[in-house]
Amino acid sequence: MKTNSLNLRQCAVMTGIALSGVGAIGTVTPVSALTFAFNPADGTSQAARDGFAAAGKLWTDRLSDNVTINIDINFAPLNPGILGQASSTREFFSYSQVYTAMSGEGQSADDTVAFASLTNGSAPNSTFNMLLNRTSDSPNGSNSAVPYLDNNRSFNNTYIDMSSANAKALGLIPGQPSGIMTNTLMAVPNGRASIPSYVTAAGSPTIINSPSNINPQTAITANLGTSDASISFSTGFAFDFNPDDGITKDHFDFVGIAAHEIGHALGFTSGVDILDFFSQPANGGPDSEDEFAYVNTLDLFRYSAESRDEGAIDWTADNRAKYFSLDRGVTNIALFSNGVKFGDGRQASHWKDNSGLGIMDPTAGANERLTISENDLRALDVIGWNRVSNNVTAVPEPADFIGTLCCAAFTAKLVLKRRKKLFQSTDKATDKVA
Repeated sequence: MKTNSLNLRQCAVMTGIALSGVGAIGTVTPVSALTFAFNPADGTSQAARDGFAAAGKLWTDRLSDNVTINIDINFAPLNPGILGQASSTREFFSYSQVYTAMSGEGQSADDTVAFASLTNGSAPNSTFNMLLNRTSDSPNGSNSAVPYLDNNRSFNNTYIDMSSANAKALGLIPGQPSGIMTNTLMAVPNGRASIPSYVTAAGSPTIINSPSNINPQTAITANLGTSDASISFSTGFAFDFNPDDGITKDHFDFVGIAAHEIGHALGFTSGVDILDFFSQPANGGPDSEDEFAYVNTLDLFRYSAESRDEGAIDWTADNRAKYFSLDRGVTNIALFSNGVKFGDGRQASHWKDNSGLGIMDPTAGANERLTISENDLRALDVIGWNRVSNNVTAVPEPADFIGTLCCAAFTAKLVLKRRKKLFQSTDKATDKVA
């Protein structure tokens, strides 16, 4: 039997329903359309294929960029305890390239405010400032947790790491993918899903490193090639493939989970997870700040009270409050998670847990329906995606478009390969960009 399972924290942030048209006044038609090309592995059931298609539609109904995102999908047995696995290809671009690309993204009021908040990147070798900690060359002592202002115009202040899908949205020439981000979704005893992560080599199926609680054999080892992402779910768990009539008791929302993973592929990630993991001595740390050239596009809007006062983003691994802001940290729109090891126990590539902030929440339970929130859409909007509500034409004219969007919560995690091999491949990829 199905149960309607929106809990109180989800209902508290419900803002309305997006209308696809306005009845007798007229209809609205997107100027352009986002397309997902799902490539199913042999044996993937029709229910799973339909579930992925429904997850993609959640985003295509809301984003209008005229790009195609290629995603390999699979629904098959995985190792015990593994709910699902997902990988995304990554690209590196100079800050100047990203700044120039974002200058043409002024389709919404948020775009305008967000772009004005960025450090001027019009010069070829422009850099940005950040609060940083836990590096081997910290002025406060090697691996010190005390934040410091990193404004020395070095490698990590000069490059931006983003998903290839995000690069497509920004109109950047993608080149050859320079790395693979891998997430593992785990079923945990308390009934919620959490995602420990491991790392793969750039452009290679080789497992480079792995947290002690993850068996490297559980890793996705396929090279994604030209795909933007790969998502696999385990047939060993009970999934509900049709959330529209409620989530069946003790089942996971397949469509919502897949939409969450797609959200990461679209660019909802944070390189702070790299610092959080690799600054640990047990994982080979600490490293110099140049080894942590993994500021993601969304990190350009990651602030704290301390970084606001310094006029810099906050890229530290600690448990101080970090938040999404479009005006250099003045306005706190929504809290981010802070990191598994040194933060709040959740990866930084998510909203703050149990706060009802959106589908990019780090956890979700059985019986819980997952939906996209206004926070999710604002975040993707300012990193390069265009919202359907910002790009419509009316037939006949004039016409009105009314509506807002619903929200809720979810799961996943990431950690990326870093160090010099990836930097070398990054340099090659960047050289190909016009």
